[in-house]
Amino acid sequence: MVLCRSAKRPLQMMMKGSCSSAVESSFETFLRRFSSQGPASGEQMSLIKQLRERTSAPIKDVKASLVECNWDIEAAQKDLRKRGIVLASKKSGRTATEGLLALAQSEGKAAIIELNCETDFVSRNEIFQYLAVSLAKQALLVKNGSQQPSGVLSVGPESLEELKLNLEHPKISGETTVHNAITEVAAMMGENVKLRRGFVMSSPGVLSTYLHTSPQPGLGRIAGLLSLEPEVGSSHLDALQRVGSELAMHVVAAKPLFLTKELVSSEALESEREILKSQAESTGKSQMAIEKMVEGRLRKYYEEVVLMEQKFIVNDSLNVKTLLSNLSKEVGSPVKIGNFFRMEVGEGIQRLDASADEPVAQAA
Repeated sequence: MVLCRSAKRPLQMMMKGSCSSAVESSFETFLRRFSSQGPASGEQMSLIKQLRERTSAPIKDVKASLVECNWDIEAAQKDLRKRGIVLASKKSGRTATEGLLALAQSEGKAAIIELNCETDFVSRNEIFQYLAVSLAKQALLVKNGSQQPSGVLSVGPESLEELKLNLEHPKISGETTVHNAITEVAAMMGENVKLRRGFVMSSPGVLSTYLHTSPQPGLGRIAGLLSLEPEVGSSHLDALQRVGSELAMHVVAAKPLFLTKELVSSEALESEREILKSQAESTGKSQMAIEKMVEGRLRKYYEEVVLMEQKFIVNDSLNVKTLLSNLSKEVGSPVKIGNFFRMEVGEGIQRLDASADEPVAQAA
């Protein structure tokens, strides 16, 4: 009996000890679970909303960072930036064909840039649009760039990326470089964001611009720029600005490639002549008839690609050459088109994709 009692006592003590340990372990597990849940659900939703408003990051990423940082909103904001920059660098190789053109203008000078993203959804985002406008304003200040045959100054990413940019948006502010600002916006958007190209046009005359599919002033998907230069200074500024604006819109709609017939490149002319000759020969007509057909169709070609020969889109009863002649009479001085430029989001990207291994959004 003594042996039995003495045997039971340590068994009871063992059971007591094991129960106590189990209770403590369960309590610790409960505490861990409770602490990982953080604040009450209402407070959690408030923190998620605040951080989402601050960063514009996806809700899933916002919640993950808050949980990771034990619901400390400041720490979570820093964590999101780190995650975003890493993610942005991973996505930088993806092709970006959507986006916007942004235009900035000062007296006698206009700058236009193309900022690309992957989806139309991001191009409608206010932060993306704010960045695009800021980049155009910065391009307007650049004085070094490569002169294009058209007389337009090319201001590519290499001319802009290390320049300082002072941003004043609630969600992206402070002084940074162009490169870092683009990386930060890419992190916020969760897409590849690229500054593809930029151009600056200057004119001693009247510089007119037009933006098509414009979500707000200074932004659009297609742009037309054109300068009108009177031979003698004119007081008829209203007439010059009116016709200049209409011609900038004409450039967007009619897609001219050359200003005058004389400026059509010999390569383009020879290529078109070969195509037209091949088409005419298929009719089986005589050589003389074929030559007449080719010359007739070349005149049509000039009307399609030469600005001065094109029918004016606002009034197709006259061509651009006649329009300028009428304007010259109105202002009392010969007026010429000094330069014109047309640009469209994503143009050339698919063509480059087919011939290059690297993502074309990186090509200027």
